[in-house]
Amino acid sequence: MLKRTFDILASATGLIVLSPLFLAIAVWIKLDSRGPVFYRGKRAGRGGNPFELFKFRSMVAGADKIGGPTTSGDDLRATRSGRFIRRFKLDELPQLINVLRGEMSLVGPRPEVVDKVARFDGVARRALDVRPGMTDWASIWNSDEGGVLAGAPDPDAAYERVLYPHKLRLQLYYLETRSFLTDLKIVFYTVMKIFRRRWVPKPLRKFPAFEELRAQVQRWVAEHEQAGSREGDTSAGGKSLSESRP
Repeated sequence: MLKRTFDILASATGLIVLSPLFLAIAVWIKLDSRGPVFYRGKRAGRGGNPFELFKFRSMVAGADKIGGPTTSGDDLRATRSGRFIRRFKLDELPQLINVLRGEMSLVGPRPEVVDKVARFDGVARRALDVRPGMTDWASIWNSDEGGVLAGAPDPDAAYERVLYPHKLRLQLYYLETRSFLTDLKIVFYTVMKIFRRRWVPKPLRKFPAFEELRAQVQRWVAEHEQAGSREGDTSAGGKSLSESRP
């Protein structure tokens, strides 16, 4: 009850105080590219129930129809205004509406797309026991997901292979240790992270840092390309052998 009361008061206050910023961002988005101000993506909420996630649109209209849900730092779908607001996490602010409506909380596991949740196993589905949040331990640990995935030909696959296992561990850690005081600490750390992007609080320093994650993605990309090359050589070799038979 205390958590929900805090969510209502904080989200309502945030929407009022930040309304001039909301207006400025909305005007910039409309002047910068064609399309709506808000992006409304289908996400899985508590219990797996779908809801519409509000974000300031940071990509060209219809971006979800020409690419996957995971975004790398060099994604060509991003607009000029979108790159800026994503850098400072301003695109996430409209989720205060979701918090006020009770679909999300300020703190909780970040919501995933509905299709991905349908593939969750028993352990991963534990994240659906609570309302998804605007921020959590994983958001603080890796606040530059796009930068980590930059250069990956398949950001969705790279995310699943490199980032998601660590995020799941952090989500489970939150579920096992959550409390109102922990939520306040996560909110404070999130604000700190906006101004000190490379800073990581002590409890999260055992997880891979940005540079290590980048190296893991680059190794995955190299292995992926080598595997594709070997498959191509095998296919070509098989064809050559068959053609040489009498």
